[in-house]
Amino acid sequence: MNTQDIQLRDPYILPDSKHKKYYMYGSTDKDIWREGNGFDVYISEDLRHWEGPCTVFHKTDNFFAEVNFWAPEVYEYHGRYIMFATFRRKDNDLLGTAVLSAEQPTGPFALHSSGPVTPADWSSLDGTLYIDEENQPWMVFCHEWQQVGDGEVCAMRLSPDLSESVSEPVILFRASEAAWTTPFHSQRFPGTGNYVTDGPFLFRTAPGSLLMLWASFVDGRYALGIAKSPSGSLMGPWLQEPEPLYSSDGGHGMVFRTWEGQLMLAVHTPNRTPEERPIFIPVVEDGDSLKVSPMNRQTG
Repeated sequence: MNTQDIQLRDPYILPDSKHKKYYMYGSTDKDIWREGNGFDVYISEDLRHWEGPCTVFHKTDNFFAEVNFWAPEVYEYHGRYIMFATFRRKDNDLLGTAVLSAEQPTGPFALHSSGPVTPADWSSLDGTLYIDEENQPWMVFCHEWQQVGDGEVCAMRLSPDLSESVSEPVILFRASEAAWTTPFHSQRFPGTGNYVTDGPFLFRTAPGSLLMLWASFVDGRYALGIAKSPSGSLMGPWLQEPEPLYSSDGGHGMVFRTWEGQLMLAVHTPNRTPEERPIFIPVVEDGDSLKVSPMNRQTG
């Protein structure tokens, strides 16, 4: 199938250099707001034509969540494949990011942590893996705006096997610190700041700056911005780019490099179910940041 035929949110690409294949994961339930079944993967050699879907995870009868299976990211880590994914817990109706593992990128994935590793009394989502300069693993994630009003991006250190947290969360920044964000007006959650944080992803530039892609809203449209830590440290301080990198009703992005060496941004757009589709946009390093390539070509 072609990219434009795939309904998928929160695209995450795992390049397989050995077999020259791209594995695309994402939120793949047809209605991710009301369903919770599992995750699929699609496999491609050219980012245009895909095999699949292949189920990589399906909930069991005793799984801790029933709805909202979101944003899987898969990494090769110490000889296994690790998935970070967000689920809504049955016991307290809060979102949390759990860790799963498998022997192959096609799964099957099973719980690696005992449940969400994010704080039990927080509504947390979109965990992503970061390995620091001392080779220590961290989970960077969002403390949901629906709980705190002004959404936060936080970090906490993980055990070496990634199965549990070993530090308290640290707030890296809040959504309203970015000049480009506007409140997300929702009648469901009145009385909050309504500043959204979604989908953090970290990328180190050639000069050594640490960048973070993250999503929010501009006048009701989903958008993707960049925060940067000029020190190169996860602890920042984090400075926000004044303008979004992508603002055409799409976001939850990540970057990867193609076999030809092109740096590519993956996002989903539009931000409407069931119309959302993954797209791939060439980007280039621009000093200590990223910008859309002058080629301005979209694949998908």
